[in-house]
Amino acid sequence: MSSRRLVVLGATGSVGQSTLDVVRRHPTRLSIHALSARRNVEGLLAACREFRPALVAIADASRAAELERGLRAAGLPTRVLAGPGAVSEIAAAPEADLVMAAIVGAAGLAPVLAAVGAGKRVLMANKEPLVMAGRLLLAEATAAGATLIPIDSEHNAIFQCLPDGSRCGTAVAGVRRLLLTASGGPFRDLPLKDLKSVTPEQAVQHPNWVMGPKISVDSATMMNKGLELIEAHYLFGMPSDRLEVVLHPQSVIHSLVEYVDGSTLAQLGQPDMRVPIAHALAAPERWESGVSGLSLADIGRLDFRPVDPARFPALAIARGALDAGGAMPNVLNAANEIAVEAFLDRRIGFTRIAGLIGDVLESAARESLPKGETLAEILEIDHWARVCATAALDHPARAVGHA
Repeated sequence: MSSRRLVVLGATGSVGQSTLDVVRRHPTRLSIHALSARRNVEGLLAACREFRPALVAIADASRAAELERGLRAAGLPTRVLAGPGAVSEIAAAPEADLVMAAIVGAAGLAPVLAAVGAGKRVLMANKEPLVMAGRLLLAEATAAGATLIPIDSEHNAIFQCLPDGSRCGTAVAGVRRLLLTASGGPFRDLPLKDLKSVTPEQAVQHPNWVMGPKISVDSATMMNKGLELIEAHYLFGMPSDRLEVVLHPQSVIHSLVEYVDGSTLAQLGQPDMRVPIAHALAAPERWESGVSGLSLADIGRLDFRPVDPARFPALAIARGALDAGGAMPNVLNAANEIAVEAFLDRRIGFTRIAGLIGDVLESAARESLPKGETLAEILEIDHWARVCATAALDHPARAVGHA
C-alpha cells in the first residue's frame, strides 16, 4: 500500500499529539502533508522538525512571523499559511488523502466543511461540527463523496460494532438501540453538597483519560455525553429515544450496539485515544497503535449504573436540545463553550454551568431564530447564543440539579 498523506488539524492538542504518535509508528504507511494549530508556535515547530510537512497553518496570524523564523532556522522548506481561512485551506489540500479534525470548539466547523466539500476521508475527533451543523455536514459529505469516520471513543466503538460497509449518516437495519458509556468524570462520587466548591484544577483531573481542559470540564458536567448523544443521532441516524447513556466507571467498554435479535456487541479497550485513531487511519486494516491489550483478569470487574440526573443535569438539558431540534443543539454548544470558559476563568462556579446553558436555551425558545439550514444561519445562531450566554454571566442562573 502506498503512503497515505494526512492533514492534522489541531496538531498540538491532545488528540493531535496522539495522532502524530500513531503516525510515528508507521512511517512507510503514513506521511504528514500539513499541520495546524491555533497559536502554539513551539508545538508546531517541534512537529515540523520531525514530520517535515509541506504546509503548516496557524490560525492566529500574529504568530506567523515567529513560525516562519523558526522554520527557516531549522532549515525547513515548509510553507506557512496564516489566519482562520488558512486552516480551511489545508483541510481541502488536493494532495491529502486523510484529514484528522481535532480542533476543539466551533472553530473546527469551517475546516471540517472544507475537508468534506473536497471529498476527503475525514476523521471526526471534534464533536462541535456535528452538533452545530449535523444536517448540513452530512448533506455536504453525500454530495462530495466524502467519508466520515468517528474518532470519539464512544462513536468509534459503535462504528466498530456495526456491520462492515456501514456509512456514517445512514441508519443500519436491525439495530434496536445504541448505548454510550460514561465514566462519570472526577466528581461521580463526590457528595452533591461539595459540587459548588470544586475548582477548575479538580475538574480537569479526569480519572481515566488524558484530555484538554474544555473537554475535561465537559466530562465532569457530563455535557460531553450530551453532545455525544447529538453526534450519535446524526452519525448513525438514530432517534433520541433509542440512544441511552450508562455510567461505567472503568472506561473499558467504550459503547455498545444492541440488535433486534437480542445480541449486544461491545468494543473494549484501554482508555487511550490512540486506539480509535489507529482504527480510523488503518481501516479496513488493523495497525499497531502503541496501546497494550486488556488483561480482563487484572481488571476483575466491570461496573454499570444509571446516570444520576441530580448530579448531572447537563445530560437532560442536552437531550432536550436534541429533541427540540432546529437551532437548539447549536445554541446548546455555544452556551456551553461560554459557560465552560467562564468556569475555567473562575468567573462562575461549577454548578452554574448547567443552569446558565438552560437559561440560554429558554431564551432561544422565545426567539425567532433560523433553523440552521445554511452555514450563514448556523453562524448567526452561534453568534446569538454566545452573546446571550455572555450577558447571562452577569445574572444569577436558575438552579438545575445538584439538590
